[in-house]
Amino acid sequence: MAVEVFESDAKGNRLSFVLKGANPATANSLRRSVLQDVPTMAIEDVEFRKNSSILYDEIIAHRLGLVPLTTDLQGYSIPEKCKCKGQGCASCQAKLTLKAEGPATVYSSDLKSKDPEIKPVFPGMPIVKLLKGQKLELEATAVLGTGKQH
Repeated sequence: MAVEVFESDAKGNRLSFVLKGANPATANSLRRSVLQDVPTMAIEDVEFRKNSSILYDEIIAHRLGLVPLTTDLQGYSIPEKCKCKGQGCASCQAKLTLKAEGPATVYSSDLKSKDPEIKPVFPGMPIVKLLKGQKLELEATAVLGTGKQH
């Protein structure tokens, strides 16, 4: 097995390489172990104000947790290493809100963050379809963690 490095940034945050002579199982194991330690911003808690959609709160919360968010590593810290010791503050958490009324399809782009640096990576991800008269209003908390935690 050989690793050929193409490029690496000065801060050590980005690396491009080619893995030669490895079988798919070994390459996948390497990929999974690397992703476990990557810092990632993800929605952890959701507080529903209104939900008259056909989906239960838990299903919508699960879908929101799967929405990849852009991560600002300079502005946020891991909760365990934060000055609040993981209790929750603006240095380790970001608040997002969503307010929609049907008839409409609610997309990840409908999530509005108080921090412009934190937003969905893929704005076209559908969350739920609302029929006429149905409403969805919520506040979500995104926390900086690692792939292993999320």
